[in-house]
Amino acid sequence: MGFIHRLALALVIIGAINWGLIGFFEFDLVASIFGGQTAAFSRVIYALVGISGLICIPLLFRTSEEEEFGTSRQSSRNLQYGTEFGEEPEFTDINEAASKENEKNK
Repeated sequence: MGFIHRLALALVIIGAINWGLIGFFEFDLVASIFGGQTAAFSRVIYALVGISGLICIPLLFRTSEEEEFGTSRQSSRNLQYGTEFGEEPEFTDINEAASKENEKNK
């Protein structure tokens, strides 16, 4: 998810909280902070929340696979590193097999 989508989602969450406050307590937080519902800055905030809702519509149609395995560079590399706690091959067995092979060939 890019920066624009994260910003849009944050504004949608702010709008949802504001609507919750209006529904439960009849208190419009945006209007009270920015000087009423008809104040210019309040209207800008309302407009940004509305545009953010439109931007977030594609999130409804994304599958879980797209979320998990998006098109990021990191997930497309498929790097696999061993850990220091992994099992190491037994080189003594390989050396013994090689020495037995050498003895057979002589």
